[in-house]
Amino acid sequence: MTFYKENLVHLINQKYRFLNKELNEALNEFGLYHSQWTIIYSLYKKGAMTQTAIWQYLNVEAPTVTRTVKKLEENGWVARIKGEDKRQNIINLTSKSHMKIHAIKNRIESFENEALKGLSKHEQENLKNLLQKIGPEERTDQDE
Repeated sequence: MTFYKENLVHLINQKYRFLNKELNEALNEFGLYHSQWTIIYSLYKKGAMTQTAIWQYLNVEAPTVTRTVKKLEENGWVARIKGEDKRQNIINLTSKSHMKIHAIKNRIESFENEALKGLSKHEQENLKNLLQKIGPEERTDQDE
């Protein structure tokens, strides 16, 4: 790997960390962290899911999803229902989530607008297209 590529991956990582920290601050008013929001948003977009489907969809480790779902359940954001297989848990949004989801989405949209204000709409679209080319096949959720 050339220094340029190493530097590029480092830059992407640094920008991710910065955006993640800022997004956590933006979500603070809802008592959420970015990692929790990703699960809530996934359930909002796709409907009830097993924990396995969540970690596969988000491309994160199973224990991470288990811990995050447990915390969301404790705070009333999700409900866990036993599936047909008693080892399987189906995760659903609660009424609390449904009542607050639009306010959270609006807050995130404001955050995104502020974070990306230095880029034209064309540059934002180019950035999105370039990022989708990195790593595993990208999901096609249109308004993520």
